[in-house]
Order: sequence, then C-alpha cells, then structure tokens
Amino acid sequence: MDAGSTLTFPQKRLIVLPVKTLTLSQIAVLLNLTPPAGSDKTITGIAMLEDAGPTELSFLGSDRYVNAFRTTKAAAVMVQKRVKIPAETSVPVLLVDDADLAVGKVLEQLAPPVPRPPVGVDPTARVHPAARLGDNVAIGAYVVIGAGSVLGKGTIVHPSAVIGDDVAMGDDCEIHSNVVIRERLIIGHRVIIHAGAVLGSDGFGYRWDGRQHVKIPQIGTVIIEDDVEIGSCTCIDRAKFGVTRIGRGSKIDNLVQIGHNVQTGPHCIIVGQTGIAGSTTLGTGVVLGGKTAVKDHITIGDGAITAACSALLGDVPAGALVSGMPAVPHRQSLREQGAIRELPELRMTVRKLEKDVAKLKGDPVE
Repeated sequence: MDAGSTLTFPQKRLIVLPVKTLTLSQIAVLLNLTPPAGSDKTITGIAMLEDAGPTELSFLGSDRYVNAFRTTKAAAVMVQKRVKIPAETSVPVLLVDDADLAVGKVLEQLAPPVPRPPVGVDPTARVHPAARLGDNVAIGAYVVIGAGSVLGKGTIVHPSAVIGDDVAMGDDCEIHSNVVIRERLIIGHRVIIHAGAVLGSDGFGYRWDGRQHVKIPQIGTVIIEDDVEIGSCTCIDRAKFGVTRIGRGSKIDNLVQIGHNVQTGPHCIIVGQTGIAGSTTLGTGVVLGGKTAVKDHITIGDGAITAACSALLGDVPAGALVSGMPAVPHRQSLREQGAIRELPELRMTVRKLEKDVAKLKGDPVE
C-alpha cells in the first residue's frame, strides 16, 4: 500500500464468499422440510433480513422483526412456526421449530473453515520426549507440551499454546493460540478452549499473619469434562485441595473468572465477565447472566437463572430466577427498582406535606 493511501471500509457488513454453495432444495432437505417453489435457487450465504441479497438465506425468530421480513430481498427465509407472518408473501418460507437452530445447521455447511495447523508436529514446536500424542494430532508453530502429557487422537493445538507437564487431554479437542494449560490437569473429549484462556493457575488463597499476606499453596487440579467450550481470556483456577470441576456440556463465555474448588454441574451457561468465588457449587443447567458476581461457598440449584449484573450473596434454590444487588427473586427486584425510580417524586411530595403541616402549626416555613 502506498503511503497516504486510504482504506475503504464496507458501510454495513463484510461479504464473506462461501467455500461452497447450496440450493434451496438441499437446505430444505437438511432441515427435514419439503422444498418450496423455486428450490433450485442457489444460496451463497446467510444474512440478516435487512441485509440479505437475492442469493442469501435469512431467518425470522421473533414477531418484532416482521416488518423487516416484509421488505427483505432474501432468496428465502427460515421462519419460526410461532411467528405470525403475512398470509401472502413473495419470499419463499421455510417453517422451522427453532430459527436459531436452523441457522446453525445451515451455517455448518456454508461457513468458511477455521484455519488450523496441518496434522503433525510443526518443526518449531517443543514437545517433550516423554509426552504422548494420539493419531492425527495437529501441533502448530511454537507450541510447548510438557513431560508426561497425553493428547488424544484428532486434537488440534494452535500456535503458541502451552500445555504443562502431566496433562491428560481427550480426543478431538481444539486448543487455540496462547492458551495456557498448567500442570496436572484433566481435559475431556471434544473440549474447545479459545485464545488466551488460562487453566490451572493458583487459586486466590492467602492468610494474614499479622504482618503480611501469606500465600497458601494450591495443590489441587482442574477437571474439564466432555464437550465443554471455554471462551477467550477466561481463567479457571486450580483447587486448593481436590478438584475445580466444569461439568460436561457447559459453555463459558469470554472474560470469566472461576475460583478454586468451584463445581459446576453439566450444561451450565456462564456469560462474559462473570466472577465465581471459590468453593461455590452450580447445579445442572444453571445460567449466569453477564457480569454476575457470585460469593464463595454458596450453592446454586439446578436450572436457576441470574439476570445480568446480579450479585449472589447466598444460596439460590433450584429453578429460581433472580436479579439485583444483592440478588432477590426477579419479580421482587423489579418492584424494588420501580419503587426507587419513584423516590424523587415521593421526596418532593413529602417536602410539600412537611410545609403544609408547618403552616397549619404556625411554624416558620423555609
């Protein structure tokens, strides 16, 4: 590029050319649907209703976007069955039970592949002679793998990741760049860990001895069960004793902190910037909204949900929906927030009443 030249940026979105295309008929078959009219049309990608062009597929999962559906130029639209659309439409419609899941199925076919290192060990990688690698493992540039570590078949390690000594990792895992997995950890099958995550750092354990904070050794481990996905720059601390455990199928967003000896059940969702203090237990299917703060040594029951920016200071019963700081049942939180919004007007009313009472008593009024 010449000095002084100007880059041109797209106004709305970057068009990513697909590696392959599908016909509308093939997409209908993929979704177990009857192909609509014009099903020989070629589909080159998926876009939002307002952005989609005549060769792109779109989707509609909520009544709030019906107006955008009326004006879309998409080749066809996947519409969730419960959404009310105009009876007559010029756009072919694919009626689906869940629009988001349908999008996921189609994207698996159309999405460009993620760049990955080839099978084998890059010559710049440092794999300890006492490490064992399964069949078809791909180890990228400048990866470090410590003594005694075992990686299962089909596992991919992207450039500059570090895996410490005596790590046991299952099959078909994917470890992205700059991930650090400390020593003596156990990682299950099909685990995805995104760039910059750190697993197995010392738990935050100190004790004041009258003069200084004394570090308490953290000698436990971390177990990540099967089918877990961990976001970028998330930190999961090793246990003081025993295990910090992430249950199978759980999904953890970016920038999450999980303290020592935390136990999560299967299929939990933990959204970005959440912090969970040590020795907390999450049941099955718990959902923690973004920026949730969780106190140590509490229990969150199966299926409980916290709204974003909640602060959990005590146990949460199974199936509860809580919000607020401190968190209370969501309906109660909404009532409290409504009352707080009324305080300025209430304060003015009280001051007026105080003046009226003072006048009746003959007292001076400020």
